[in-house]
Amino acid sequence: MAALFLVFWVLLAICAPLLGLDPDRVDLTAILAPPGTFSLLGNDDLGRPVLDRLLAGARTSLLVGFGVVAVSASLGTLVGAFSGFVGGWLDLVVARILDLFMAFPGILLAIALAGVMGPGIDNVIFALVVVGWVGYARLARAQVLALVHRDHVTAARALGRSSWAILLRHLIPLTIAPLMVEATFAISGVVIAEASLSFLGLGVQPPDASWGNMVRDGVSYLLVAPHLVVAPGLAILFVVLSVNLFGDALRDRLDVRSRHV
Repeated sequence: MAALFLVFWVLLAICAPLLGLDPDRVDLTAILAPPGTFSLLGNDDLGRPVLDRLLAGARTSLLVGFGVVAVSASLGTLVGAFSGFVGGWLDLVVARILDLFMAFPGILLAIALAGVMGPGIDNVIFALVVVGWVGYARLARAQVLALVHRDHVTAARALGRSSWAILLRHLIPLTIAPLMVEATFAISGVVIAEASLSFLGLGVQPPDASWGNMVRDGVSYLLVAPHLVVAPGLAILFVVLSVNLFGDALRDRLDVRSRHV
């Protein structure tokens, strides 16, 4: 069920431009209109259709979520795996850098970076990548440290394989399973982080739609038009819940020990 909802989310986000949406259309006669036949999820404080903006926001969350995870996972995996493989003073320096990043709450560091660089989706992605690569680096480093003395690595060295060949062909592929699980859970964290930054005014800027700025705009009208907050709030809830459930299922699927219990 979680996987089906995620597929539905991805398809909606990808196909949003083909649906003829008009999320920025202002209709002064429909300001704060409740959900009804002509507007399934009602209209906001400027008369814009909430459903159209919700689907546009799905595209934003998908772009940020998968973009940040793809870049941070690639960067973190390479840094952590190389550090664990080389060892010595380089590994010590990288370990201290990772500890330094881990000492700061991630969302606060992202808020500080977004505040310094200014609002915008590009800056949000950059700020979340700066925060997000650390977890993948720590995990990849730990996995490589456990694998670097295995027989197949020793045999590859004896055959004269280069360090990069050993790293890319004999070590990193063995770390893919835990990194995939980490990346799956990270998507939900990035979706929440992007919504939080947009809610604070540091993320996606009007008139572009984001679930975070939809919630922010609707808070002022919570008592008279709760649908402005409920719709994007439920969207965030279902996406994050589905991603976490899918991550749990993927972890159980890839865990050899659990399959033999």
